[in-house]
Amino acid sequence: MFRRSKYLNRGEEANTWQAFTDLISNMFIIISLILLLALVKSTLEKSQLKKEIETLKSAPPVLLIQDSGEYKFQSGSAVLPPALRDYIRGELTAEIENITQTRGIYIVEIIGHTDGQPINSCSNLDTKIENIANGKESIERLKPGSNADLGLMRSLQVVKELQQTGKLKQVQFRAYSAGQLILPDGNFAKVDRTANATRRRIEIRFSPLGEAKTIK
Repeated sequence: MFRRSKYLNRGEEANTWQAFTDLISNMFIIISLILLLALVKSTLEKSQLKKEIETLKSAPPVLLIQDSGEYKFQSGSAVLPPALRDYIRGELTAEIENITQTRGIYIVEIIGHTDGQPINSCSNLDTKIENIANGKESIERLKPGSNADLGLMRSLQVVKELQQTGKLKQVQFRAYSAGQLILPDGNFAKVDRTANATRRRIEIRFSPLGEAKTIK
């Protein structure tokens, strides 16, 4: 009877030890899986970061058309000078076509910038801008009441000229105005009501079309 009890105790000890080693083994497997998942996550994050850095390095250039010389607009006007029209239809169209095709970009933003000279007239953009954009009226019919108006008129006219070439049908254009607000270095401008050709420019930017998200 004593021997039987002794054997039972040994069996219980063996079972306890087996359960303990199984527990340790399972814990080791779980910890290994956690470490593996952490390693995979870290690798993916590093890969994504590297990809984003490479994307930034290879970002398309920002094209600038300075409002000076042969490309100079008449004061308060958005009518394209002949030399600027030729440039838009030729070199600029080819450059935009190359960038959008090689990089898979279909959104081109045209931004009009002005200097700080005040415009003292009554604007009619609120009643005519849609007709101009849809080709029902010419740009000469528009009258700016502010530099924001003037910047938008000029960017819209550049867009219309690019569209008329017929070579950029897959490209979506956006016409915007920054008025006199943004300096060439990207900073906000201080009050300056003088004529300044270095501030007057058309800016062409390229961007992918993101998904719109409504913030509630």
